Amino acid sequence: MATVSHSAAASNVGKIRSNNQDSGYAGHSLFVVADGMGGHAGGDVASAIATKRIMEADQAYQSPQDAEFALQAALIAANSQLAETVFEHAELTGMGTTVSALVVLDDQVAIAHIGDSRIYLLRDGELSQITTDHTFVQRLVDSGRITEAEAMVHPRRSVLMRVLGDVESSPEIDTSILATRAGDRWLICSDGLSGVVSNTGIANALKAPLDAQAVADRLIKESLDGGAPDNVTIVIVDIDEDAERQGEPTVVGSASAPLAFGEEPVRTRAPRIPSLRLHPVRETHFEPDSQDYLSELIEEDARRALRRKITWLAGIVLLVLAIVGAAVLGYQWTQSRYYVGVEGSTVAIYQGIQQDLGPIKLSSVYEDTDLELNQLRVYDRQQVERTISASSLKDAELIVDRLSNAPAE
Repeated sequence: MATVSHSAAASNVGKIRSNNQDSGYAGHSLFVVADGMGGHAGGDVASAIATKRIMEADQAYQSPQDAEFALQAALIAANSQLAETVFEHAELTGMGTTVSALVVLDDQVAIAHIGDSRIYLLRDGELSQITTDHTFVQRLVDSGRITEAEAMVHPRRSVLMRVLGDVESSPEIDTSILATRAGDRWLICSDGLSGVVSNTGIANALKAPLDAQAVADRLIKESLDGGAPDNVTIVIVDIDEDAERQGEPTVVGSASAPLAFGEEPVRTRAPRIPSLRLHPVRETHFEPDSQDYLSELIEEDARRALRRKITWLAGIVLLVLAIVGAAVLGYQWTQSRYYVGVEGSTVAIYQGIQQDLGPIKLSSVYEDTDLELNQLRVYDRQQVERTISASSLKDAELIVDRLSNAPAE
């Protein structure tokens, strides 16, 4: 008969977060990972409350079906306790937690799961992901809209469709019963591991000839080496044939410390609005699991892409209009200027400025005066050849009159 031979739990705050919002438990037959959300004020509280309530299900069961039912009931009870806590402490509104849990009973395991923490199984050197993430991007992957690689960098990769919290009184929880056998190694982890370390890296660590605790520590280190932008929590469960259970139950993460939140309970609750919830500290938010909302999110992404294109196009059009407007105004200004110069062998009044802009002429003959250059004094002729600027048309006409009336040499 296959039984649990060794287990281990480890948790680390990571390199970015200021507190650990994860919780983990490796018990006699029950093993749990919870990843809290809701920011500094609530994520750690949510995972700790849920884990401590679910730990009560670490009991002996007559059948895997009993264990499965008990796990589901424990998660529902934890959800109710979270809602009650928010009712008494309004500053925790919006907190929630993912939960992945399993109970080992002889040659079978009962599983309960909600959110984006994961359960993996290493069997005969092959790694399998047992649970499915309840995320927006996983829906897109399942529907063929994006690939797994695209999901890793999708801007909505942190949108959760299902969690335990104070939004739904009866959240949908995935449960199942699977066979296990000697040599199996189970892994439960928060997305602080799966979001940083590849499946190949996870498989290599699980296949290493190390005990459960050493493997957990190695996976924590690999996540830290990868930057560890989130809390990391890991539970390892080894299955062997008729093995005697080693070690005592272990609690890690926020559930290992006393709960501490708020000063006095707040007994009045503000009206609940089940709308968008953004939790910037974890950079994660929750949306209810509905196909209508999923379609709305997809349409919103399409609208956002269209808005970006329209914004860029409008910006380009405005820039072109600004350049054209500046050019028109500049040209109009040049045409308010006049100067006296040479046109062939005569003196002429020009409208515009003496400079040209590449092939564009910025001046033209306004009036040919029929005043011959050879009639001018040498000095005046040289001045005209170099052009004489005028402040206005009237000023240009006065210059021509002066040239015409100048005494001959």
